[in-house]
Amino acid sequence: MENNKISKEYKRALLWRFLKGSKATFVLSMVCAALSALADLLSPQIVRVAVDNVLGGKDAALPPLVLRLVERAGGFAYLAEHIWIMALALLAVALLKALSVFGYNVSKTRAAETLVKTMRDSLFAHIERLPFAWHMKHHTGDIIQRCTSDIDTTKNFVAEQMTNIIRIVILLCLSLGFMLSMSWKLTLIAVLPVPYIILRSFHFHRKIGEAFMKADENEGVLSSMAQENLTGVRVVRAFGAERRERDRFFAQNDYYTSLWMKLAQPLAQFWSVSDVLSGIQILLIVVFGSVYCIRGEMLPGAYIAFLSYGAIMTWPVRMLGRMISEMSKAGVSIDRIAYIMQAEEEKETGRALRPKMDGDIRFEHVSYAYENSPEILHDVDFTMKAGSTLGILGGTGSGKSTMMLLLDKLYELPEGCGTISVGGTDIRDIDTAHLRQNIGMVLQEPYLFSRSLRENIAITDPAMPMDAVREAARAACLDETIAGFSKGYETFVGERGVTLSGGQKQRAAIARMLTQNTPIMIFDDSLSAVDTETDAKIRAALERRFGSASIILISHRITTLSKADQILVLEKGRIVERGSHEELRRAGGIYQQICEIQSASAEQ
Repeated sequence: MENNKISKEYKRALLWRFLKGSKATFVLSMVCAALSALADLLSPQIVRVAVDNVLGGKDAALPPLVLRLVERAGGFAYLAEHIWIMALALLAVALLKALSVFGYNVSKTRAAETLVKTMRDSLFAHIERLPFAWHMKHHTGDIIQRCTSDIDTTKNFVAEQMTNIIRIVILLCLSLGFMLSMSWKLTLIAVLPVPYIILRSFHFHRKIGEAFMKADENEGVLSSMAQENLTGVRVVRAFGAERRERDRFFAQNDYYTSLWMKLAQPLAQFWSVSDVLSGIQILLIVVFGSVYCIRGEMLPGAYIAFLSYGAIMTWPVRMLGRMISEMSKAGVSIDRIAYIMQAEEEKETGRALRPKMDGDIRFEHVSYAYENSPEILHDVDFTMKAGSTLGILGGTGSGKSTMMLLLDKLYELPEGCGTISVGGTDIRDIDTAHLRQNIGMVLQEPYLFSRSLRENIAITDPAMPMDAVREAARAACLDETIAGFSKGYETFVGERGVTLSGGQKQRAAIARMLTQNTPIMIFDDSLSAVDTETDAKIRAALERRFGSASIILISHRITTLSKADQILVLEKGRIVERGSHEELRRAGGIYQQICEIQSASAEQ
């Protein structure tokens, strides 16, 4: 799946849209993170005052606010006699830290999960509204990967890194401020590695972006491969292709693993170098700080506090580097999510009319070609009278199913390529939802969901009465079969209907379509897996129950088409023969040849 160039403005607006409903909670988590940072910064100052001013009796320079608090507490002499007050102050700061960390974790988790829910809901709703042609061009596994792994990567960045921005800023700025107030020379020594770490982080951000994109895309390939093999497990088993499919999966998994191993090398190098530099930073503070203390340039309490601030400052510097590197991953994931969200939804191209759908169906000089493919339909022109039955016969790739997909607007017929109308109204001007609600279609490959048979048949209306479900099943010659199941209509259908035979799946799909009672019904080679006797019973039931409906039968079986009012024979996208069964049987063309072949096969 290729990603188009997506503007930063669009990605920013999209992320802001996803944050709807969780922004306030994220702000609360940032406030809690800020309080936690302040608690971290207060503890060394309390220790410094206790060591230098209270116990040591030194006249260390302190901020005016701290001096006023000490005076209100009784002065340094009083605190020296009641040292437990200093311990109580440390306990109060520790309690503030614990409460703020608790609030941070709770609010961050709640905001993060709300963000994930919003992203998944938005993605799923958008994907469902995308054109049928879009889905045909993209692998299901890759779409699923974007809706799961990429969302989690984005969530982790926003929840873990973005919420810590205020804490990082507070820790860096105030730590540097306190350190400068105690010793400007030691502060300069302490910050020596910081610019290098930050510059290295930005360089690393540019370096791993492309590598992570490649790894992420190949995870989509791996997901597609797993999804195809799991849904097509019967085909794999039937052809004894387990070893070949396993080898394909192993090869792709090895390649995917190698991409992450290559990515792990610069990651390990980056963090190991950062750890060494952080260790050197602490070492410099310890060595030069002790020298300054021996010389009398720094008091012991200030030295202890300085060590604490040096250790505190190490975390935000490393966190800033991690944030920049994680930004690369999140940027790739947001790009992949934005690619889907930027895809144009299916839109009404005409006047969105809602006319009656029981009129004539007219294909007028229709030609069509799929994207980047040669033309598949060539000047198709015919009229189907309302309430009649139309049969369509043709070889593979002759355009039979394409005609029905165009009629249902699953593919848009471009301007200048002819007209398709129902009751004299161009389908471009008919509201798409209204059109599809009035066209019942049983596709060539019926799809059943992992639900009970009753739920599959009544999928358009979960509250459908059981009598209506049974009536549709009887019309599809499925009721007796279901009665033979131990759980009847509550029998669970496996994924894609794997627990049913081909004929049972087709009849379940037919029953599902019949519950809609639409004025137009399309059977796209959907009786191919049932025997001739059942085929005849289903067609007879359709004639009795839906005599006024317009029925289109696409089939390779002559007996299925023989009762149609009009039969079209397609060859390479063109109508080469048309007429009734008797007319075509005597015409000496393709239809007659197929009729003779099938008659001979039936006799044998």
